[in-house]
Amino acid sequence: MTTFKDTSTSSSHGRSPDTHKLPLAEIFEALLGGNLAIRISAYDGSSAGPADAPYGLELKTPRGTTYLVTAPGDLGLARAYIAGDLALVGAHPGDPYPALRALAGDLKFRKPSPLELAQIARSIGLEHFKPIAPPPQEAVPRWRRFAEGLRHSKTRDAEAIHYHYDVSNTFYEWVLGPSMTYTCAVYPDLDASLEAAQENKYRLIFEKLRLKPGDRLLDIGCGWGGMVRYAARRGVHALGATLSAEQAQWAQQAIIDEGLGDFAEVRHSDYRDVTESEFDAVSSIGLTEHIGVSNYPAYFSFMRDKLRTGGMLLNHCITRPDNSARNRAGSFIDRYVFPDGELTGSGKIISKLQDIGGVEVVHEENFRDHYALTLRDWNRNLVEHWDEAVAEVGEGTARLWGLYMAGCRIGFERDIIQLHHVLATKLDDRGGNDLPLRPWWDA
Repeated sequence: MTTFKDTSTSSSHGRSPDTHKLPLAEIFEALLGGNLAIRISAYDGSSAGPADAPYGLELKTPRGTTYLVTAPGDLGLARAYIAGDLALVGAHPGDPYPALRALAGDLKFRKPSPLELAQIARSIGLEHFKPIAPPPQEAVPRWRRFAEGLRHSKTRDAEAIHYHYDVSNTFYEWVLGPSMTYTCAVYPDLDASLEAAQENKYRLIFEKLRLKPGDRLLDIGCGWGGMVRYAARRGVHALGATLSAEQAQWAQQAIIDEGLGDFAEVRHSDYRDVTESEFDAVSSIGLTEHIGVSNYPAYFSFMRDKLRTGGMLLNHCITRPDNSARNRAGSFIDRYVFPDGELTGSGKIISKLQDIGGVEVVHEENFRDHYALTLRDWNRNLVEHWDEAVAEVGEGTARLWGLYMAGCRIGFERDIIQLHHVLATKLDDRGGNDLPLRPWWDA
């Protein structure tokens, strides 16, 4: 374990404390928690940690030092890594999961004391404490986003969706595979392929919603139209809405290519601008994370009001494992993945849905383990298409996606985040429904 030397005594070589400089590797090992199972090396030639560790961190440039010092914690690490100033040794950048797992096992960021901070400043130089521009992939901080409107206004939501989803349809095709589905798959067994699991997810939602030929489905936040096209192939008239222009364009072309134009439509639209109603079912697959917890009453009321009496709604979203934690995402997710994203527990989602009145929650299900498997397969796809991905979006963005997906996989595995389905029906004026007594779908 690395420790800071007591600056009240001289070093063993007789130097005064004012002239003693700590090696970079020792500084950062201590700031990351000390006693790590990984190897840390730095551009000044120093190293720390087990010499035979299979994984490690390599600090490659002085700019990386500045990122780590000016934004201690996961944001500084992300900046240095995405910019190429920090390397994860022993793992492919398209799937850094094994290295992240080794690092996350005992990583505990610590704030140095004023005495330690002074010694760090003497060791690396005060110039590294002056903030510099972050990598171009980073979104502006929350306080600057007010230029795009109030939090979760239509304008600001559109900007947040554009940031994440309008990267490149070609890039998404390589990562997501032929299904072009950017939500948790449902694996029928551990040996199932990603494509089989995504098809199974749509099958499960279709059955839960009790859809049949001739019915009408509204899918809000529809992505590339996977659920819309699945339903249309089975004779359901399906309408999807997405704030991503690139998603809408891709989805509409896929509808044409499959000859589904009489049954399917995907609009580049805020879901709140859909005017049609009396749908037999409404699905929301991966949109709630972008809504904002304070907007849940209006969001669920919209879904209810779009349904006919007896219609079904299904909400599929990432959640926290409890209902008391803060809603806002951490700094890395907020600045690099989902600007303005918010998560809460499944209990709060159910209670907010119940509180709007007129609907009855009939089933809830957790797919946490399935999302870990989904992310595993997305990382595999990125590794397989790494050279093409780098050519398409640049190495920094490709590294960001590898890091984000692998980190989220660890989050699902460790029950830091979950994925829940909540199924409900719209009641009649007397509080009745016409549902079977027991679940009617195949798990």
